Amino acid sequence: MSSIRMLFPLAAALAALAMIATPGAAHEHHDAQHHAEAAPGYARMVGNYRLPQVSLQRTDGAAVKFPQELDDGRPVMLNFIYVTCTAVCPILSQTFAEVQRRLGPESARVHMVSITIDPEEDTVQEMAAYAKRLDAGRQWGFYTGTLAASVTMQKAFQAYFGDKMHHRPITFLRAAPGQPWVRLEGFASPDEVLAEYRQLIAQQQH
Repeated sequence: MSSIRMLFPLAAALAALAMIATPGAAHEHHDAQHHAEAAPGYARMVGNYRLPQVSLQRTDGAAVKFPQELDDGRPVMLNFIYVTCTAVCPILSQTFAEVQRRLGPESARVHMVSITIDPEEDTVQEMAAYAKRLDAGRQWGFYTGTLAASVTMQKAFQAYFGDKMHHRPITFLRAAPGQPWVRLEGFASPDEVLAEYRQLIAQQQH
């Protein structure tokens, strides 16, 4: 990987975001704050990932094949989350929700992807309810499947850290099929994710 740089948004705002998405998160506030304060900002890296042939299930019930599901020509924003997380995932999910809101109608031209790292708990129904809480549009897909498939995807993106309790905040962006991925390790704000997205699109057009 190359092109590493560090950016530092406000940790306090990130801690507050962790309280929003999941009901009953208040008792975990201390853990969420610890995560936010321990890793403010993000590291930007660019690299290529060899994605495996795996099958996952969307919240509409369709079984879909990866990486074909990602290769529909649209830019991709991708993260790994799980529904009952109260520290890292609410921040990642709320960031995507805010990016979606700010893109407005343009969001239809982006393929947003959230893959669960806890598929044994995150059924299609649980993921669909989570997506509804986030007011996710049709361009934002939520995926579950077997534990083996989820782990295989995480490993392909070098985002597997043993189990969900060691989950780390990482956001992936790609301009088009066959292009390198931008990897944002840490809590990138909606403004920063949008800036990275705009930069990728601009580079693709030249």
